[in-house]
Amino acid sequence: MDIVGGFDVHRKQITFDYVQTDSGEVHRGKIRPADRESLREWLDEFTERFCGKQIAISVEATTGWRYVVEEMKRAGIEPHLAEPAETKSLQGRKKRAKTDRLDAGHLRDLMVIDRLPESWIPPDHIQEIRTLMRLRHSLIEERTTHKQRIHAQLFHNGYPRQSNLDSIEGRAHLEDMELPGGARKVVDLSLAMIEHINEELGPVEKELRAYARSQAGCKALMMSHYGVGELTSVALLSELGDTRRFSSSKKAVRYAGMDITVHSSDDKRAAGKLSRQGPPVLRWAAFEVAKRAWRKNSPDHEYYLQNKERIGANRAALSIARKLLRRAHHTLRELGEEAISEPELTGSGA
Repeated sequence: MDIVGGFDVHRKQITFDYVQTDSGEVHRGKIRPADRESLREWLDEFTERFCGKQIAISVEATTGWRYVVEEMKRAGIEPHLAEPAETKSLQGRKKRAKTDRLDAGHLRDLMVIDRLPESWIPPDHIQEIRTLMRLRHSLIEERTTHKQRIHAQLFHNGYPRQSNLDSIEGRAHLEDMELPGGARKVVDLSLAMIEHINEELGPVEKELRAYARSQAGCKALMMSHYGVGELTSVALLSELGDTRRFSSSKKAVRYAGMDITVHSSDDKRAAGKLSRQGPPVLRWAAFEVAKRAWRKNSPDHEYYLQNKERIGANRAALSIARKLLRRAHHTLRELGEEAISEPELTGSGA
């Protein structure tokens, strides 16, 4: 590469740091404001100045990277997406000043020595469906929060747990309860929010299911693995993406944050825990599928029962979730480019 650099992206500004590899000349500065229009103008001037040069610039995979990568591609610059946690770890544990300029320079240095820990840049349709899948996950969590708020008010006022809040009977039972004014407002507002979320979830889930039925990778996951349905297949595909970038299935498990951390020194070893350093939607999908192993027709039924007796139901399901991720990795890897191809039909119909 003739020019190698790094962008440190924030809401107000983008700090850049790049080096001309032939002369070693370093250039630093800021792009303000940090929006698409300003970045496009800067990149146009930049590429015009270095016309005919090969340029590669890295940016961390944090909020805001998408439009930056899109504009770099438009300008003919080779984009590189850096994995934030590993990039930070390469700075070392030594205490030092932390500035945007140093962060951009760190990305540039890693590019120069070819040690940048890269993240995968998904194609547009994968980015879109990943956004929808994460939206659904957030809406489900928000709905759960409102349900927990209702349960807290019921318990606080001496009523037993209500298990069917979404049903007509459950709503009628809640209306018949004698609650103080404040508690009644909490319950009514939470019920209204739950109903609104359910209405918004319908179209989102319809689009996700249509995508799963027409996309090659999703169909392969549903056909090959017990318990993988339309929604979980979209979650697995959109978050795992092109599994050819993983050298082994164990790295797919690590990427999901379902690997067990190890802390040891000499003969002392602390109990391991899930790292949880990965996409929450991917962990949710793997665990959701793994919980179905209790069914007798599951190929992992006996394995689940053995582990359930030894370490408990949740940890047994986690063990199967890790097996599922390894299997999904191989399924998508064998499909190759077809696994992340655009779906045959992208409509929201059935």
